[in-house]
Amino acid sequence: MSAGRGHGRRSLGLTSLTVAASGLLALLIGVAFAVLLWAINDANDSTSARRASRTALVKAGNMEQLLIDLETGQRGYVITRHEEFLDPWQAARKALPSESRQFTDSTTSREQRLAARRISRGVESFLDDYSVPLVAMVRRGDPAAGSLATAGEGKRRVDALRAQFHAYMSDERVQLAERTDTAGANSRQAVLAAAIGLAASTTLFAVFTVIQHRTVVRPVRGAAAAAQELAAGDLGVRVTPSRIAEIGALGTSFNSMAAALQDNRRRIMESTEAVHRRTARDLHDGAQQRLVSLMIGLRLARELVPGTERSAIDLLDQSIDNAQTAINELRELASGIYPLVLTVKGLVAAVKDLAARCPVPTVVASEGERRIASTVESNAYFVVAEAVTNAVKHARASRIDVSVEFGEALRIKVADDGIGGVGKATAGSGMTGLADRVAAFDGKLTIDSPPGGGTTLLVQIPIRD
Repeated sequence: MSAGRGHGRRSLGLTSLTVAASGLLALLIGVAFAVLLWAINDANDSTSARRASRTALVKAGNMEQLLIDLETGQRGYVITRHEEFLDPWQAARKALPSESRQFTDSTTSREQRLAARRISRGVESFLDDYSVPLVAMVRRGDPAAGSLATAGEGKRRVDALRAQFHAYMSDERVQLAERTDTAGANSRQAVLAAAIGLAASTTLFAVFTVIQHRTVVRPVRGAAAAAQELAAGDLGVRVTPSRIAEIGALGTSFNSMAAALQDNRRRIMESTEAVHRRTARDLHDGAQQRLVSLMIGLRLARELVPGTERSAIDLLDQSIDNAQTAINELRELASGIYPLVLTVKGLVAAVKDLAARCPVPTVVASEGERRIASTVESNAYFVVAEAVTNAVKHARASRIDVSVEFGEALRIKVADDGIGGVGKATAGSGMTGLADRVAAFDGKLTIDSPPGGGTTLLVQIPIRD
């Protein structure tokens, strides 16, 4: 279905893409020049207004800090009666006229100026009508200076003033946020216009570079990487389809070639498997049966020879032993070509028979056992046989575990406790052959073999019922 949709789309040529990109870029440059002057002028105005709001917030913060210094200084003096606690109070009292004037002058609107004047008068009233008299009462030793009523009045005055500061600064922050948003938008417009208008040549080069990379370089690199994988034996690799006509034709040709090679390899393996099965059957039904008949005849002949004929008896016994050896060797040869148990009982039974004949203890586990295509069974069996042989010959293993699971895919795991260290650089032709067998049926083979940690071979082959 996906292939059909891909053919239904209209392919684009490199020339048409280049012309379209050039026209779009020219349009963007024209719009950018039209917006550039307006954006820069508006950005400057917004930046100045934002700077004024920030200055107003700073001055309001300074004014509020003076109020806090007055309140904390007088409170510390009332509690301790120590003159050093009046140092911040004295400094705030001295700085109040200048800070009040700067606070009022920094306002950014008529409403904020009125609010700033009210706050300044309130702070001055707090100092003149409450704080200075309170300090004087403490110095006189008046016990009313530490009363709850006096402290409560001061707290009410400070809370009221801080609420006014909060309202003032909240309003200013709202204006600052609006001006910041405006300045940011204008700045972005100015930057965008300047980048497009003043760096048109750079942008043009970048656009053409991106187009070339997306339409030519990246697909060609992908095709080169796929070709390397194909040359390494992975015939299941495919190139991602492209809407660019020239690259799309290249990808289609590559995918067709890879599919044809994969089909050919599968047919060759299927044909080879049929030849092996037929050869093993011919050996079993032909030469092996004749050798069995010959051995039976030799045993009958030995029974007919008189006991006095020791030379003849010894010769017959030797011939019988040779015939038995030939039968055993022929049976091993036939099993190596294509085990009879694989044909009769299936993959799991054949693997268990292989494990029983292995010189290293081998445990076989299976799940969901069932018969599948004979070509898949035979190739899976020989993958297990090669992996077990490698573990016996090279891994110095003391145990081998084989797991065979039947589901939507055939999953095989062969793990040993040997020396490990098997990788692409050290894997021999046997491992390469395993990868070819698995890849022929769209399967995957992975090897995990850390040095000293044993080797685990994982195989997954799709099952087509």
